[in-house]
Amino acid sequence: MTVREISSAMILFGAAFSGGCASLSNPVADGVPVRRLPDEVLGRPKSDLKPIPLTLLRQREIEIYRLDKGDVLAIVAEEIIAPANTAVPVRIPDQFNSTAAIGFPVPVGDDGTISIARLPALNVRGKTLAEVEQLIKDTASGKNGGPELVNPKNARVTVQLLQKRIYTVTVVREDTQPSPQTGQGGVFLGANKKGNGYTLKLQAGENDVLHALNASGGPPGLDAKNEIVILRGQYDPNDPGKSTTRIPLRIYPEQQLTLNEADIVLKDGDVVTIESRDSTTEVFYAAGVAGSRQFSLPRDYDLNVIQALTLVGAPLANGGFTQNAFIGNAVNTGLGSPSPALLTVLRQLPNGQQLAIKVDLNRALRDPRERLRVQGGDILVMQERPGEAAFRYLTQTLRSSAAVDTFRGGALTGSASSINP
Repeated sequence: MTVREISSAMILFGAAFSGGCASLSNPVADGVPVRRLPDEVLGRPKSDLKPIPLTLLRQREIEIYRLDKGDVLAIVAEEIIAPANTAVPVRIPDQFNSTAAIGFPVPVGDDGTISIARLPALNVRGKTLAEVEQLIKDTASGKNGGPELVNPKNARVTVQLLQKRIYTVTVVREDTQPSPQTGQGGVFLGANKKGNGYTLKLQAGENDVLHALNASGGPPGLDAKNEIVILRGQYDPNDPGKSTTRIPLRIYPEQQLTLNEADIVLKDGDVVTIESRDSTTEVFYAAGVAGSRQFSLPRDYDLNVIQALTLVGAPLANGGFTQNAFIGNAVNTGLGSPSPALLTVLRQLPNGQQLAIKVDLNRALRDPRERLRVQGGDILVMQERPGEAAFRYLTQTLRSSAAVDTFRGGALTGSASSINP
């Protein structure tokens, strides 16, 4: 090797190892190897989470219906409500009412009582239809201390349920709805991609979380949190969490789900919210030779560093060659360069400190145990090792120098031949 060649090589290596090389000036390259991390830093995989049965969000079928305010009764009471020969209203089942009913409509008031002509106010709250029927008979015949209005033998009284009580609840959804529609009994409030609202009218026996979800677009989407939040009644500024119920949709097998029917039954004024996933904790960031971008993490499964870099489109195991729409080649020219194998994952710890985790991509491609799971907020900085950067610089420079020498040699040969034919 001549002195000139040695000098050129020294200049090349000096340039590669100067401060301008990103592989040497990388401030986060010195990290803890993956294999030395404790389990609490690695985190638990999302695949361990199991969905709860949706039947837990539905109240049990009502075996014995008990009356309350808002119910409407169909009552036939001869000689009390109307004379015996008076025509009685009849309701025929249709698309809105599934049962038939015969009788005059009598609503249950806010105080739980019903008002019938010639009778005092009757408290029917918590009573069954049969109990109300017997109460009217006893009151009309004087058994309850009042005057005898009809002969007990001739008192024909029937009580049926004309309309179940209705609960008005609000559902606010922050997940994306592809084609929002109004559910049965609901009034649609918005049609935005994010932030849909519904006012629902739910009958007694169907006033639960599952019916509210079905009437407003179904279970939470993939861009929503794995939980349902219920705000009960009016907000109490002195105790904001007092009237809040949180229902997780996925839990670990060893976790005990303390969920009872009172948690999933909805009343007037309740607000069911489906919150969107946190844009700061449910994403990861790419930097370095992988490009500077932000990506969303899957909700129900994990990504390891290899899968995350594949999603990013990083130059992984391809000689550091980046292909885009302006480059038709699928491979680099010549012998190529070594693939960037240094990945530093910057992870925020619960105590607020930052941990730098070093991942050897060459090792991770061979050994699945080296594939660190990506967590929310992680920053993936992909860089070349100093040796990889030096080799790339050297091969590119030598290839360029060889091309220049070839061009110069051809030009000089052509000039000489033109002078000396």
